Amino acid sequence: MALIFATGNRHKFKEASELASKYGLELEMRDVNYEEIQADELEEIARHGAEKACALLGRPCFVEDAGLFVRALSDFPGPYSSYVFRTIGNEGLLKLMVGVSDRRAEFRSVVAYCEPSSGPMSFEGKVQGSVALEARGSRGFGFDPIFTPRGASGRTFAEMAIDEKNKFSHRAKSIEGLLKWYLRKSGGRLEK
Repeated sequence: MALIFATGNRHKFKEASELASKYGLELEMRDVNYEEIQADELEEIARHGAEKACALLGRPCFVEDAGLFVRALSDFPGPYSSYVFRTIGNEGLLKLMVGVSDRRAEFRSVVAYCEPSSGPMSFEGKVQGSVALEARGSRGFGFDPIFTPRGASGRTFAEMAIDEKNKFSHRAKSIEGLLKWYLRKSGGRLEK
C-alpha cells in the first residue's frame, strides 16, 4: 500500500514521488477537499491539514505547505504565498522588489504526517537564496522562476530538472525528513 500524499498539486506530487522512489517507497496522490486554515505559521497550516485529510480518508497521510519568505518585504508573502501567487504572480512580486537591493529570500516547507490513532508529526525544510531580477525558466511552478537557491550558480528553480531541484529544495528536505522517519518507524515497509 502506498503512502498517501494529500495534495491536488501534481508538481509537488511529482517532486515527492521522485524522492520516495529513492527510498523504495511509493506515493499515492489523493486530492482531499479539506478546509485549509489561514495562519501565520506554515507548521500550523500543515498540521491542521494533515489532521483533516486523515479524518476524511480514515488512513495515514501527509500534507505539505510551503512559502517564500522575502527578507526586504518582512518575510512576505510567507504562509500566504499561494494566494499571493494566484493574485499577483511572479511579475507582481518582482514589481514589489523594484529598486530593492537586498534580495535575500528563503523558501520554507513543512510536511505534516497524521494517522487516525495519533496527532500529526511535522518535518521542516528550508533553502536560502535570493529573488532574481526577472523570471527565468519554464520548469517548476509557483515562484520557482524567480527564486535562485544559494549554491546553484545563479540559476532559478524553474531552470532545473526535478532531480537537480531536489538537491537544493526546501520541499525535498522536509519530505526526506518524513520518509526517513517513516522508514525507521515502519521497519522499512509500508503499513496497511
